[in-house]
Amino acid sequence: MYLENNDFRSWDRPWEPLPSTVVQCSWTVLIPFFNERDMLDTTLSSLAAQDMRFELILIDNGSTDGSGAVAAASCRRLGLDFTLLLEPRPGKVNALAAGVERVRTCYVATCDADTTYPSDYLRQAARLLDQGAAAAGAYFVTPDAAPRDHAKAARRITRAAAVLPDQCHTGGAGQVFRTTVLRRVGQFDARRWGYVLEDHEIMHRVAQHGTIAYGERFWCAPSPRERDRGSIRWTLTERLAYHLTPRPARDWFFYSFLANRLAGRRLTSDRIRERSFQDMVQPIENERLAA
Repeated sequence: MYLENNDFRSWDRPWEPLPSTVVQCSWTVLIPFFNERDMLDTTLSSLAAQDMRFELILIDNGSTDGSGAVAAASCRRLGLDFTLLLEPRPGKVNALAAGVERVRTCYVATCDADTTYPSDYLRQAARLLDQGAAAAGAYFVTPDAAPRDHAKAARRITRAAAVLPDQCHTGGAGQVFRTTVLRRVGQFDARRWGYVLEDHEIMHRVAQHGTIAYGERFWCAPSPRERDRGSIRWTLTERLAYHLTPRPARDWFFYSFLANRLAGRRLTSDRIRERSFQDMVQPIENERLAA
């Protein structure tokens, strides 16, 4: 998780550790982001406290606020071994695809730039995957959640998984995968699925190759900030259809029914970047941000 030698490549290209500094470990953490300079340091600080070693891949999806330089500066301050990729194709699906291409470890976690993670997040995820699951999902709580809130959220997700075991019950901020399975199903690919709700679609494919596990101690805390994302969510009709469609017809649900409806509403993956709470500022010089 930590670098003993912060010997990074030149500042005018993606930040990557030299081959001699790469740490062999079980986990890679992917963090795609777009204009998240105010949130990245908190997220990265929580990951720096993990009690398992990991490789970190940050994917800047065309930020205009200097988020890439902020992320690099935070990683250097925290001593995190990291790679920073620049993915100009808009959309979270494209950003995740670029990140997965660089994964060399047996497990991979997709994390959000506005989410904090407990220090045992990867260890709890490994516990679930080591039991044979193809993927696992964390339940969500607020950063200030009390023990009773954790217990309630844990019961909710484990009960839902018991009733609907082959469905997705959490978002991409709290998903982890066996890398071999993720690649076997074609990983993230905008040509296959270039819409929102990519977290549910990828779990649909993964569930065809193994179980999806949920645990009472596996959680994370998304930021409570205003989301302004109501327009990119699925409708009640679509959600009910997801739960009621039998497993053999789930391909039809995603690639005919839901894809056509999302396309009709123009809910492509890049729409998730359209958030009024983010100022679309001009790029800021990396050198000044990293100073």
